[in-house]
Amino acid sequence: MKKIKWLAAGIVCLSACMGSQQKAAVGLAETGDTLYLCVGSYASAADEGVQMYQFNQETGEAVYVSGLKGVSNPSYLVASTDGNRIYVVGEDEGASSTVNAVSFDRQTGKLVLMNTQLTQGGAPCYVTLSPEEDFVLTANYMGGNISVFPLEENGRLKAGDTINFTGSGPDKERQSQPHLHCVQFTPDGRFLLANDLGTDRIHVFPVKEGGKSELLEKENTFDICLPSGCGPRHLCFAPNGKHAYLLTELSGEVIGLSYDEAGFDTIQHIKADTLDARGSADIHLSPDGKFLYASNRLKGDGIAIFEISSEDGTLDKVGYQPTGIHPRNFNITPNGKYLLVACRDTNEIQIYEREEESGLLKDTGKRIKMPKPVCVQFLPY
Repeated sequence: MKKIKWLAAGIVCLSACMGSQQKAAVGLAETGDTLYLCVGSYASAADEGVQMYQFNQETGEAVYVSGLKGVSNPSYLVASTDGNRIYVVGEDEGASSTVNAVSFDRQTGKLVLMNTQLTQGGAPCYVTLSPEEDFVLTANYMGGNISVFPLEENGRLKAGDTINFTGSGPDKERQSQPHLHCVQFTPDGRFLLANDLGTDRIHVFPVKEGGKSELLEKENTFDICLPSGCGPRHLCFAPNGKHAYLLTELSGEVIGLSYDEAGFDTIQHIKADTLDARGSADIHLSPDGKFLYASNRLKGDGIAIFEISSEDGTLDKVGYQPTGIHPRNFNITPNGKYLLVACRDTNEIQIYEREEESGLLKDTGKRIKMPKPVCVQFLPY
């Protein structure tokens, strides 16, 4: 295996590398088993593109609480640690692309749009909070850049800045320019990773220690180069922070990586998409860190299931669960009992029960019906 060292600058290359939906009054009592579930979708600003539900993670039942209008194509979102603020992209392709700050009242269930900023990059498809929750960042797919927004004390968005990228990949149709698809911080908070599907790279930015006016050390950035034409999309870390798993959209692989202070080791390449549909989408680990799940679209839509070795973090494929059409995003309840899949073109969120020992999924038949859901996030509790 080739060791990847952190460098101050330059380029580092990885070798090989419900039933029916229920309507209910808001303000239902929260219990230890009840979570708030926030859903983003493709919708016009005139529709409730963001919807909030209460979800019981023991029974798998969902109850509609409220919705938010006013955001065009709110396709991805992230919540603050206390669950009182939600940041939502407006995934338009042109100059109207936005990021939006939303307040959430956990007692009344009401969502309120606080303010909006332009991302200055088309089709923002991912949003995250900095470790100190004082900045919001977006990955702008068509803009070929990422946006960084400082926050006011009340959580409103200040005017932001963009970091632009150049380059292309071998696929002339899918990689004609940079396509930023994910921005994520390492668990230790030392680095921001920006996955670029268009150039087969992960752009790495050191985080400034105690930086209040500026978050990233732009002068010390470097790149991790991945196998040509793979199209890096989403990435997740194991609960112990020692392993990371990168899902590539175009080659349909999971690239397993070990992570420590010295950098990354490539430990494995394993197929998630065996049909070469070139539409792998999302990736998550079970809360206990024993299983990994990856969604595939365009052919044989479903979820690939892997068992994770406790010895070295490598993966063994143990199953595949067919789902509805276009499972772009999914998520797992904090107790690990259910996996919820946003099936965009089936117009529903499908609810699967996880078998704890095998990691396999069982369709409960329960559905949350809504137009074009593409993001499911549980609010911290």
